[in-house]
Amino acid sequence: MRIFISGSLAYDRIMDFPGHFADHILPEKIHVLNVCFNINGLVEKFGGTAGNIAYTLALLEERPYIVATAGEDFDRYEQWLSKNQLPMDWIKKIPGVLTAGAYITTDLDDNQITAFNPGAMAYESELPPFKEMETDLMIFIGPGNKTDMMSLADLARSAGKAFFFDPGQSLNIWQGNELREAVHGALCFISNDYELSLFLQMTGWSLKMLYQHVQMVVTTRGPEGCILDQQGEKTLIPAVPVHEVLDPTGAGDAFRAGLLKGWSMKMPWEVCCQMGAVAAAYAVEQYGTQEHFMRWGSFCRRYEVQFGPLPC
Repeated sequence: MRIFISGSLAYDRIMDFPGHFADHILPEKIHVLNVCFNINGLVEKFGGTAGNIAYTLALLEERPYIVATAGEDFDRYEQWLSKNQLPMDWIKKIPGVLTAGAYITTDLDDNQITAFNPGAMAYESELPPFKEMETDLMIFIGPGNKTDMMSLADLARSAGKAFFFDPGQSLNIWQGNELREAVHGALCFISNDYELSLFLQMTGWSLKMLYQHVQMVVTTRGPEGCILDQQGEKTLIPAVPVHEVLDPTGAGDAFRAGLLKGWSMKMPWEVCCQMGAVAAAYAVEQYGTQEHFMRWGSFCRRYEVQFGPLPC
């Protein structure tokens, strides 16, 4: 099965502030805020929803196609994707701009201040001609360029191809009517519980109304696991125990990769979500969204410990 993953490619630039933001922000002067935080250093990691999901899928012996845009500084990321044997046929490079970048500063209380430069993500991607592809394929539409997300949903529907819709952190750039149009016909709507609530508020829908447009709703809930909602029949999939939580940031993207791997194997939905939970456990045990590592055999063994045998 050919898998297409759309969304963002970004450099995550992570900084640590050895103090407390609250000690340097005067509430009575918030309207004229002018503050500088001296950091301990900067670490650059590869990130972005599309890149994160594709990376974990590569660990699970899949070679998904990333549908995204990148800038003129993409060479380091490109080498990393190549090292992980990920095809770059549908990554469009935009000259004269930078690849999207998140600049994240964290204080001693784990409070974060983030600045995000969309860079190349502001430009539309070159979209695959799904209608001309006779092979079995699935499409994951993740947070990225809104025009791409809407166009990909249209292409998937017209080609009769299964697609997953995940608005994620892009919800702030949507209008309710656009969301209602984009999600229609999706095989699965996936989000965290906060994003689901916001999506329903923005669309003016209830969960029952969402069921009329998508077959499945998967809602992640961090350490509580996820809810698999099949037209109102809800199943709680527990999170997989971890050795140590170092960084929960990439857990959601790793979960999506495990879910997609299961669906590509034509596993039952409950098993797909369980596979997502196992993949997420690997991610939170490492610092960064593409720092974890596993082999397919070890993944299957960890799944078996938690959920029973997996036909690998």
